[in-house]
Amino acid sequence: MRLPCPACGAATEHRHMFVKNGCDVLQCGACGLGRTLARDFAPERYYTEDYFSGIHADGYADYRGSEAILRREFAHTVRFVRKFRGGGRLLDVGCAYGFFLQEAQPFYDVSGIEIAADAAAFCRAHGLHTVTGMADDKTLGPLGQMDVIVMLDVIEHLPDPRQTLALCCEHLAPGGIIVITTGDFSSLCARLAGRHWRLMTPPQHLWFFTPPSVDRLAQSLGLAMEACDHPWKLVPLSLIAFQLRRMAGLTQARSDRESNIGMPVNLFDAMRCVLRKRHA
Repeated sequence: MRLPCPACGAATEHRHMFVKNGCDVLQCGACGLGRTLARDFAPERYYTEDYFSGIHADGYADYRGSEAILRREFAHTVRFVRKFRGGGRLLDVGCAYGFFLQEAQPFYDVSGIEIAADAAAFCRAHGLHTVTGMADDKTLGPLGQMDVIVMLDVIEHLPDPRQTLALCCEHLAPGGIIVITTGDFSSLCARLAGRHWRLMTPPQHLWFFTPPSVDRLAQSLGLAMEACDHPWKLVPLSLIAFQLRRMAGLTQARSDRESNIGMPVNLFDAMRCVLRKRHA
């Protein structure tokens, strides 16, 4: 089957991998980018407060209750970002409840975009400049030019990742960076687990990237990949338990104690990429 591949920027042959949650999952034969053929999926109706509070099985167990753990992890991410761009204006696309923005605020002039109205309102109530909506012309235009744009576990959710990344690139200063974290569909864990991979959660996850697919997408938009690694991550125990229960088909149970405990985890199936905009 030939389909337009966002990473390749052209129609390529795709092979059918499997069916998950009633969705067909295909993979580009040229760059390895996986995709979900989702029907009638409306992000604005899905990503609400329920997504962050354990109502959706493929969402977060207790995002707000895990603030202390998440902020410790985001502090590590900020230190990583500062190695590539130490200051300037920073935009977090899909900023949720603003925990990353709060950690970045001492070093950057921060702004956020968040589709979930409740989460965006929470950010504003805590003094963070946050726009409700998706990263499009309407939201990006008034924000002006950025030096750093982060998309932490966001790109796999986007209806059109190429279009969104191209828009972000337009609003990125020459020499600025875009930092992306997402699953690695080419990882050993993903290949062995197949349709049972922990990040194989269509239609919530619409895309499944590989390092070559990110590199192709970046190069076609005038971005150079400066780094790509598979970092350790401090994860709330509540989220680990939540995902394990989901994969086992068990009834979900929420524990406040689990939200306050963090575990260092690395299955080497999640990657972090730094893309730099070339100087004119």
